[in-house]
Amino acid sequence: MNRTITLLALLSFFYGCTNSEKKQSSKTQSEKNKIKILVDTDANNELDDQHALAYAFLSDDVFNVVGITVNNTINGEGIQGHYDEALRIIRLFNLEETMPLKKGAVGIYKDIAPHISEADFDGHEAVDFIIEQAGKNTGDKLVLIPVGKLTNIALALLKAPEIKEKIRVVWLGSNYPGEGEYNLENDTTSVNPVIESGVEFEMVIVRYGFSSGTAAVTVSPEEIRENVVGKGPVAKTPITGRHGGEFARFGDYSMNLFEHINQHGELTSRALFDMAAVATVKNPEWAEKVEIPAPRLSGVEWIVQPDNQVKISYWENFNRDAIVNDFFQLLNR
Repeated sequence: MNRTITLLALLSFFYGCTNSEKKQSSKTQSEKNKIKILVDTDANNELDDQHALAYAFLSDDVFNVVGITVNNTINGEGIQGHYDEALRIIRLFNLEETMPLKKGAVGIYKDIAPHISEADFDGHEAVDFIIEQAGKNTGDKLVLIPVGKLTNIALALLKAPEIKEKIRVVWLGSNYPGEGEYNLENDTTSVNPVIESGVEFEMVIVRYGFSSGTAAVTVSPEEIRENVVGKGPVAKTPITGRHGGEFARFGDYSMNLFEHINQHGELTSRALFDMAAVATVKNPEWAEKVEIPAPRLSGVEWIVQPDNQVKISYWENFNRDAIVNDFFQLLNR
């Protein structure tokens, strides 16, 4: 009898170990199949950055978010303001202990570049983190999704040009072929260095006022109230919002952001530019991709270079309904 009990115990032990190994192997394989992304954001600029981060976190069946970096643009109360807002979203998804968040550049590329060999150059924390994460990547390219100025990305490519083979840059920026746009104008000196580095580079076009850009991926406060309020995971520790108030769900904070944002003219909706960039990486069928000879930026205007052998791509004509409904469904899940 004792032999039988011992044998059964051993069999149970080995079965348990094998089953555990299978589960671990399955989990590892699942992680390998996910798209590794790093979001570089001016999180406190308006309200689309927060929704881009939330959408990335909610899409955890597709994305492995390796970290968040922030940069400073003219709106948002400085680099600390952008950091604090990104941290609020991280906390709303209970990711504070596992999601790296790094401060990046306050200034612009041309002023920082001469100091790139110094240990504490402006933006070093985010830049070094980007380089580190790119270096870890041995499979598919790490996708960098900058949804602010390109400064952190340009500096990373300057400091460690070898990472260009390991990353893909999908930038929410520019009105190409039109001039200007907020992210572009916040550091025009960082754009050409990224393009000329030879990195795989894609622009998710904004095009204010045109249906072909992310400016058309809009939601109204009424849609937020109906589909988002009360949704999302419950934060272990509620946050204090940037406009005050206490929030334990992203859906409620989203509504608060919409209530405090300045609407443009007679419009009753707001564009989620940055979220559209994340969605384009998630499902390329939700937009149209166009490859072109790489242009050059002069001031805020694009100079076409039809004979340029270097190619870049841009995304346009976004499927607004598919993107927005996916976001709503994820929050409902």
